[in-house]
Amino acid sequence: MTDNFYGEVLTDHNLHPLHKHGLPTATCCHEGVNSTCGDDIMLNLEIKDGVIVNGSFTGSGCAVSQASADIMLELVIGRTPAEARHYKALFDKMISGGITDDELEELEEAGALQNVSKMPARVKCAMLGWRTMETLLDKEEVCR
Repeated sequence: MTDNFYGEVLTDHNLHPLHKHGLPTATCCHEGVNSTCGDDIMLNLEIKDGVIVNGSFTGSGCAVSQASADIMLELVIGRTPAEARHYKALFDKMISGGITDDELEELEEAGALQNVSKMPARVKCAMLGWRTMETLLDKEEVCR
């Protein structure tokens, strides 16, 4: 992926996020915080019959954290929690530099964030939504 493509995808999801809003129908939610820079998101998922049927996030943070959360939701909505965990594992591999071309293709637009692996200060930003989703799926905290 070119740096230009990375910039376009990140900018588009940061300026025009599809999933940054409240979600009154959420069945579980979890707050994720990146204490090193102050990024903070509340991730909301609506899981019905074993499928993530809807999702959203609210909060504030840098362009990388906000775009990554939006891209992640675009990828996991309509999938099972097991599939969402699979994508999180692939995202981890991509960020650590150990992903294959086929695995990168599976990540769809999330693959545009591959260059974050070259910016150690931004890795936690990119991972915030993904780690929050993993914790949420482990706990399935009921929204209050």
